[in-house]
Order: sequence, then C-alpha cells, then structure tokens
Amino acid sequence: MGGDHGCAVVIDGIKLALQSDQQIKELYIVGDQTEINAALARGPWRDPRVHVLHASEVLTMQDKPALALRRKKDCSVARAVDLVKEGRADAVISPGNTGGILTAAALKLRPLAGVDRPGIATVIPTPENEFVLLDSGANIDCKPLHLVHFAVMGSVYSRDILGYKNPRVGLLSIGTEDTKGNELTLETFKLCKLVDLNFIGNVEGHDLFHNRVDVVVCDGFVGNVVLKTCESMAQALLGWLKRELTRNPKRKIGALLARNAFRTIARRMDPDAYGGAPLLGINGHVMKAHGSARERAIMNAIRVTKETIQHQISHLIRQKIAQANERLAEAKVTGPALVSA
Repeated sequence: MGGDHGCAVVIDGIKLALQSDQQIKELYIVGDQTEINAALARGPWRDPRVHVLHASEVLTMQDKPALALRRKKDCSVARAVDLVKEGRADAVISPGNTGGILTAAALKLRPLAGVDRPGIATVIPTPENEFVLLDSGANIDCKPLHLVHFAVMGSVYSRDILGYKNPRVGLLSIGTEDTKGNELTLETFKLCKLVDLNFIGNVEGHDLFHNRVDVVVCDGFVGNVVLKTCESMAQALLGWLKRELTRNPKRKIGALLARNAFRTIARRMDPDAYGGAPLLGINGHVMKAHGSARERAIMNAIRVTKETIQHQISHLIRQKIAQANERLAEAKVTGPALVSA
C-alpha cells in the first residue's frame, strides 16, 4: 500500500509473477481489502494461491517508522511481517516506507544469531559483471564488526544468488593501500583478513565499474550515497545521449544504426530487472522493492525472493557468520574492533 503507484501496480506485478511461476504455493496481498479487491476485479484473473489479508492502516513515507509502528499496529507492513513471524509465509516484499519495513523486520523477526546489524544488499550492474553493495542504507553508523558481517553476507548472496563461485570482496576506501582510510575502514581491513573470504583489500570508487570486485563493503551512509549517485548518473547519461543523438538528422541516422546497442545497455542498467534489495541478516527473508517500482519490478522482486528462499540464504548466512565469529574469537580480537551496538 505504500508504493508510489498504488496497489493496482503491485497486483499487476503479482499477476505476472504467478502466471510465470507455478512453484509459488501461496501469496498474501496485505493491505486495504476494498482497494485490493477492486484492483483484482479489473481483469478476468483469479488464482487460488492468492489470499487477501486486510490491514486498516498504512505506514506512509512521512511516518517516522518506530513511532508509527507503535501507533499503527494494524498497518500493512506490520501485518505482512507478522505472517513471516508466525510461519505462515517465508518472505515479505514491500515497496513502502524503507525505514518502516526495516524496523518492523528488526523488531518482529530479529537478527540472525551472531549478527548485530542486518544490512541492505543492492545489486549494481557494470559492463562485465554485477557487484553487491552492502550496506546500502540500513545502518548509518557502523562498527568494524558490522562491516565484516556485511562482507560475509554479501559474499554468500553473490555466490548463491548471482552465481560468482568465489566472490571478490572489497572494502570501499579512499585508496587501495592497506594504510588508507579512516578508523572504521582500517580496523575493518584487519578483521576481514582474519575470516574466510576472498578479501582483495581496499577498493576505490573508480574500481567499481571495471570488473575488479563482486562485493563492495561500506557503512550505510556511504553506501546510500554511492547507490543514489549511480542511479542518478545512469539516468542522466541515458537522457544526455538521447538528446545528443536526436539533435540533427545525421545523428538520428547514427542512432538508428546503433539502436540495438543502446537497447542492450538500457536493459543492462534497468533496476527493474533486480526487483529490489534484500535485507540480509534477518530471521526470514525480506525484500525492499523501490517505492517507484512498476509491474515488472514487482514481478522480479517476487522471483528473486523465491530464489533466496530456495537457496536458504538466511541459513547459509547464519553458518558463515558463526564461522567468522569463531575465527575472530580464536584470533583473540579485542578492543574497539568488536564493539557492537
């Protein structure tokens, strides 16, 4: 109910997902029953796997998550997360208030054993590969241990969902030298070398789009800036190219000859292909779809979420986090590096 385009777009995405995938056993649509039924009635489509769960309230983009969740106990986000908590669903997908879904998941589902801070993993395409950016906005202030956990979680996701056999994990910093960075990155660097990762060390901004790294680790403040800068740059470049290629008849002819190449690039850069960004490190599976998600994005969010369930991503992350914590304990890491909050 909290997406930019209303529930009708979400339901159209659900229709596409269910029509293309018979393996999904049940799908709950949570929100205002009147609006949902009206949207469902727009076409001659019925699917016995679909169940409507009424929620009388909506967490808006203007609501402060923690306060609103206490006041709006019957909001659709809270009711949807409750389905996972109660074991009636395996995952929750939402295009609504990001803080709301993260807060509801943290409070109701709780982090996995050994995980201090769950993180948002965003997949960003490049010309030759895709890299996972983690954390891309859930945690503004982080400790070194949190970033190590992001590295472990991102490596699992890159390997089992994106298919990279031995993901290259890099720590985002201001230089590739071991001595570059701030206190957070310097301490994180030391810890990452102690755990079982294909840790390649520090990476810089200009490394991201040259197939040098598969998992990029940073705190949520930096990650969110990187993510939104990449999104904005991609939109600006496509718009710029379009204007320049239609400026005169000669350029239009050139653009016509190169149209298939431009279409390939546009498809590659299309965020709807990934559906959304998973919240990793939670007991359960949580997918945050973009607020402006259209039908295809919702369909792909459902597809990717089903894959995370099938690959038991949460279980794999729990195992890898336990191993990482054991290694750090064996190394007798103490002091500020292991401070959590």
